[in-house]
Amino acid sequence: MTFKVAEEKGLLELLMQKLDGISRTKAKAILSGNGVRVNGKLESHFDFQLKPGMTVEVSKHPEKSAERKNPYYHIVYEDRWIIVIDKEPNVLSMGVGKKSTNIKTLLDDYLYQSGQNCTAHVVHRLDRGTSGLIIYAKSVDVQQDLEHTWKETIVDRRYIAVVCGEIQPHDGQVANWLMENKFFLTYSSPVDNGGKYAITDYHTIESGKQYSLVELKLQTGRKNQIRVHMQDLQHPVVGDLKYGCNENPIGRLALHAFRLYFYHPVTHQLMRFETPYPEKFVRLARR
Repeated sequence: MTFKVAEEKGLLELLMQKLDGISRTKAKAILSGNGVRVNGKLESHFDFQLKPGMTVEVSKHPEKSAERKNPYYHIVYEDRWIIVIDKEPNVLSMGVGKKSTNIKTLLDDYLYQSGQNCTAHVVHRLDRGTSGLIIYAKSVDVQQDLEHTWKETIVDRRYIAVVCGEIQPHDGQVANWLMENKFFLTYSSPVDNGGKYAITDYHTIESGKQYSLVELKLQTGRKNQIRVHMQDLQHPVVGDLKYGCNENPIGRLALHAFRLYFYHPVTHQLMRFETPYPEKFVRLARR
């Protein structure tokens, strides 16, 4: 279907008007599915402002983008300023060396192929083995704004993990100082050792003799914080050879960033994103 724009309005508003009054959710799904072109160019931003004379094409069979075919990540949300992705395990958040497979480079390719004149800028990271939600900025200005206001911007950041053994008590908090040694291994101290203070709250979802499914809320975001704090409790994360666990029954580190609530760096709207607990985690905890 092709429409000629008669007056200035938002792209989402036009779709809802022209497509027999479809819901806002369905209109957004068409946009995120690469089903809309404006003047021949793919457009996925729901807040894109149309001007008189523009041509809008809507396809019943949206093209499959490079992102949707990519096995390393899935785009959860995108606008003109940021991208929120759900990262798969065993891939780096950003590159180390020219040949490393990493999300930043993959997103750069996606942005180029979709005709967007920008690149992805790293705001925060997840370990290679950790899966889940990450924010990338589309400009240096937005990246720096997010980095400088990170503590105020992040509202709720949570992970789900499978850890070894049965945690007692089922709920609690770990707080200490974390520092990295010359071998790039993070270690903790109950007193100030010149490192950074770190706080992790934990809540047990499922508990058994062999494994426990645990929800973790970060009050601070230090390198390897959850992994070190679970080691401190003597219940290391399953699959974490670096921090005390020799068991790897699911072939990956059992740590997933499932919740990310934050204030948008430009619109200041509260953004809420969640992904389901990985099925492998739940099945392992219920053995």
